[in-house]
Amino acid sequence: MLKGGEVGDKLSIVGDLPTIRELLEEREEQELHPKASKSRHTRGRLNPEDQCPVRTAYQRDRDRIIHSKAFRRLKHKTQVFLAPEGDHYRTRLTHTLEVAQIARTIARALGLNEDLTEAIALGHDLGHTPFGHAGEAVLKEIHPGGFSHPRQSLRVVDLLEKGGTGLNLTYEVRDGILKHSKGMGSILPGEGEEAITLEGQVVRISDGIAYINHDLDDALRAGIITIEEVPSPCLEVLGNSHSARINTMVVDVIGSSLETDLERIVFSPSILEAMTELRDFLYEKVYSNPLVYGEFVKASKVVRELYHHFLEHPQELPPLPGGDRAQRVCDFIAGMTDRYALHLYTEIFMPHPWEGF
Repeated sequence: MLKGGEVGDKLSIVGDLPTIRELLEEREEQELHPKASKSRHTRGRLNPEDQCPVRTAYQRDRDRIIHSKAFRRLKHKTQVFLAPEGDHYRTRLTHTLEVAQIARTIARALGLNEDLTEAIALGHDLGHTPFGHAGEAVLKEIHPGGFSHPRQSLRVVDLLEKGGTGLNLTYEVRDGILKHSKGMGSILPGEGEEAITLEGQVVRISDGIAYINHDLDDALRAGIITIEEVPSPCLEVLGNSHSARINTMVVDVIGSSLETDLERIVFSPSILEAMTELRDFLYEKVYSNPLVYGEFVKASKVVRELYHHFLEHPQELPPLPGGDRAQRVCDFIAGMTDRYALHLYTEIFMPHPWEGF
């Protein structure tokens, strides 16, 4: 067993021998698909830095994201249901972990770079607002220049983390984070929307697989819908259980992508059609359901009033790097958890009992 200090000594003794990182890079060259992204050939970082002797560039990116404050805050950010009382509803953090698991499974089967895939997946939602898409919709409406959580996620890793120095991630991870989202658009990216790496394309598709399935699962658990309301063609094609549907989608994207010789990451037409129908069903019956949407309206009011308050009282903002007043307000609010936003709203706008004698 190595004692304290021996690891450093061991690495320094090797001299001209390859470092552990170089051995890992060589393994990537030998074992991964020719079209996979190899960490040795990264386009680099915004600010050049010395390489780690034991981790590849993409492994370092993954670790930096996991240890970031923005990543930890995801556990208290809404996925669909605001501040759920039940222990088993998804949060933005559990969604992120499910995306990472699905993406790694696909990447491994296709011979792609799992470290790059995982880094993109873990970082893709770091810029999400409190209260899920309700918060995003408000900032998109009232913030000059609009708002999108992929762009904000990139801003988080480039600037806002570590007191203004950012995480200094590789180009490939940053590109995958920026191009992960599809909203109500096509599940498969259109011309110019694709990530430059196949690993980034895998994360975009895995994001769709994850949220379509777990949002349906949560909605069924909450009693917002019943399984009988779900379009029967979707269940017939995709499966009658949560795990069966995920398995169907994952197996299909692996097989369909291999058929293209990894020209693109794709679904078969029948699976893509069933997924799109199921996603549209969720938008109509779950996300717009009065029980869900009513809470979104309340959450929207919180975000809107906080935004205008800090715009009028910039002295109350914490120190934030970069941007004009509106941008600093936007950064502050986008970084909040649900409960912190509610706490601030209560402190600022709600009356407090008189404590004098």
